[in-house]
Amino acid sequence: MSKPALSIFLALTTCACAQLPNIVIIYADDLGYGDLSSYNPDAAYQTPRLDQMAAEGIRFTDAHSPSTICSPSRYGLFSGQQIYRSTGRGGGAFEGPGGPSYLKPGDLTLGGMLQEKGYQTGVFGKWHVGLTWLDKDGKRLGGGFKNSPLIDYEKSTPLIDGPNERGFHESFITPNCPTTDPLYVYIENGMVPIPADQRYNPESTPNPGGKWRWDNDAGWMAPDYQFVGVDELFYEKTKSFITTHREKTPEKPFFAVLSTQIAHAPVLPSEEFNGATEAGPRGDFVFQLDAIVGQVIDLMKELEIDEETLILFNADNGAETVHVDWMRQDHDHDASGGFRGMKRDGWEGGHRVPFIARWPGRIPAGQVSAQMTNTTDIFATLASLVGYELPDEAATDSFDMLPAMIGSQPAEKSIRPHLLTQSFRGEFQIRQGDWKYLDHQGSGGNGYKDNVLEKYVLEETEPDAPGQLYNLKTDPGETTNLYFKEAAKREELQALLKQLKESGRSAPKNRKPLGMENIPKVKEK
Repeated sequence: MSKPALSIFLALTTCACAQLPNIVIIYADDLGYGDLSSYNPDAAYQTPRLDQMAAEGIRFTDAHSPSTICSPSRYGLFSGQQIYRSTGRGGGAFEGPGGPSYLKPGDLTLGGMLQEKGYQTGVFGKWHVGLTWLDKDGKRLGGGFKNSPLIDYEKSTPLIDGPNERGFHESFITPNCPTTDPLYVYIENGMVPIPADQRYNPESTPNPGGKWRWDNDAGWMAPDYQFVGVDELFYEKTKSFITTHREKTPEKPFFAVLSTQIAHAPVLPSEEFNGATEAGPRGDFVFQLDAIVGQVIDLMKELEIDEETLILFNADNGAETVHVDWMRQDHDHDASGGFRGMKRDGWEGGHRVPFIARWPGRIPAGQVSAQMTNTTDIFATLASLVGYELPDEAATDSFDMLPAMIGSQPAEKSIRPHLLTQSFRGEFQIRQGDWKYLDHQGSGGNGYKDNVLEKYVLEETEPDAPGQLYNLKTDPGETTNLYFKEAAKREELQALLKQLKESGRSAPKNRKPLGMENIPKVKEK
């Protein structure tokens, strides 16, 4: 290519990139529908920065995680697909050196798609979609505590299926839950700077209220690993990525994922947030998350890119069992927001989650949307925004929610004709309008016979039914199973579920992106 032609090409590329917004996803962990004060007027504490974010953008009230546990939901975020597409069934949450990645080689990922559109991409925090670790003989290790000390870090790194091989230019992550699972190391750009060669004893970590360190497992850790203040570390890494990128290549947009520990167990608020609310350690913990969201928004303003930045806030599943129980008992706070169930369950409390989008330049403020949506939809929505035409084989469970965000979709017209979720054991739930069919008995996740959850057992109205059917409009608490009484609707949903599983997709084919040219600017008042 001649120098004049190259100059023209670079100029055109720069112009195209400059028109695209920066994108930040803040992905919370085990945060229930009722954990934000904008969603729960009876919350035991306030979340002012997230409430501000919602007031300045759009808040979805019928948003769902793809799964009711973290690893399959994170697969859904990065792939736009249900875990069923990767495994042919459900998918567990990885522990120790668990893997390989649910994200298969060659699959289009969210980061990879945005890289193709000229984005600088980075992910910071909890990864937890599986990694390949090898022992001294080069054999792949399975998960679990006993295998962590068998890792040969020289043979294992650079990781063959880490974020840098799945669509991200830069990454600073933990392999699993940052303060729960027994492989406590930091991974930076596919490398492990300091291996996990020390035994970790939970007794060395604070235990707020004498019980909130619950689920902080003993295991192996790197000497520099920290258990308190980990989300501040993840935020600082995110901030550094953004500010460095803005200094060196301001002509290119960036895509950053800040994947927090909050509000997963154990509950370990940073010192400055201890006592920040009157709702105990977990109230303080969520308030800390709220403050971090505020820091992200403030950073965009400081860099003078607020108008050109889309920020999405979402969660990977509902709140943890003991968290729901303790917050109800101790602080009259319902993390499930009035819905039945919690993390791992197929009932609404397991997968109905907060979802907020803010983009001052293009998303009108003050919107509250009842559009049915799934975390998998983030993929097609961002593809639509940047003008990327998705191939039919990619993001096969992802619908474009951009029309709802920019206010062009009629409220009474659902973008989604149906929605899939999967519970802890990989069992399916399917929505169609107000109707919800659970293709299993019971919760699909937690056992309700133990002494923590037995107080929340509801009498089954159809104990002999192999599945459950509810009308969420008349019965949002999923109390009355209509499996037999509404047999025609149940059979319709069973047939639809079978079709969507066998067809390899639930999203439409030939999806066409809107593109920036069709997204109007918000008019100044």
